[in-house]
Amino acid sequence: MKTFTNNLRLFWQGATLSYIALFHWMRPSQYVASKILMPLAQMYFFVYLGTFATGPGNSTFYIVGNALQIAAVSGIYGMTMSIGGDRDSGTLAYIFGTPANRLVVFLGRAFMNIMDGALGVVIAFMWGVILMGLDLSNTDIPALALTILITTISTCGLGLLLGCLALITVNVMFVNNFVYFLLLIFSGANVQLSQMPAWVQSISYWLPLTRGIAAARLLVDGASLSRVSWLLMGELGIGLLYGVLGYLLFSVFEVVAKRRGTLEVF
Repeated sequence: MKTFTNNLRLFWQGATLSYIALFHWMRPSQYVASKILMPLAQMYFFVYLGTFATGPGNSTFYIVGNALQIAAVSGIYGMTMSIGGDRDSGTLAYIFGTPANRLVVFLGRAFMNIMDGALGVVIAFMWGVILMGLDLSNTDIPALALTILITTISTCGLGLLLGCLALITVNVMFVNNFVYFLLLIFSGANVQLSQMPAWVQSISYWLPLTRGIAAARLLVDGASLSRVSWLLMGELGIGLLYGVLGYLLFSVFEVVAKRRGTLEVF
C-alpha cells in the first residue's frame, strides 16, 4: 500500500510540475496563444484553403480533420519538450539517478499532455461551431469525446517515441516539425486518403490520427459509437504500440546518451 501511495504521489507531482515547466507560468500568454490562437489560425488556413479548392459544401471535412489534428501539438511537442526540457535544464541526469519508478514518472508526464491535448481539440471544435458553422446536432457527443481522448492518447504515444531523440540530438524540434506537418497530409486531415497513392494510404494506417479523424467525421455525420468502435480500437492500439516502443527505446538511448555525453546540453 505504501508503494502504491508513493507511486501515486510521484505520478501526480511529476505530471503537474513538468506541465507547468513547459509554459513557464510566469508568462501565461504563451499558453493562451498555444491553446486558443494556434488552433484558430490553423483551422482558418486549411478550412478556407480547402473550401476554396473543393467548394463550401466540404467545410465539415476540413473543420473536423484539423480540429483532431490539434491533438498532435500536445502529443508531439508537449511530450518531446517534457523530456528534452529536463536535458536543457540539467535535471535529466537526476531522473536517471533516482530510484523512483521511471515508468510512473513518464506516464505522469503523458497524462497532463493527454488532458491538455484533449482540451485543445475541444477548443478547436468550439471555433468550428461558433465561427465556421460546424453542425453537431446529429453527433453523439459522448462518443465524440471518447474519440478525442483516444486520439490524443495515440498522438502522445508517438510523442514519447520522438522524445527519445531528445537524448541524442539537439535538433529534435526539426524532427517534430517534420512529423507534425507530415501528419497534416498522411492522416487524412486535409486530403482524402482514397485519392492518394496506395503507398501513402499504407503509411497512413500505421500513423496516429488517421482512424481518429475518420471516426470523428462519421460521428459528426450521425454515426453511432458501435459503428466507429473498430476505428477507435485501432487508434488506441497504434498509440499504445508507439508508446511501448518509445519506452523501450528510451532505455536504449539512455545508454547511448551516457556514452556520448549528451545528457546535459545547455
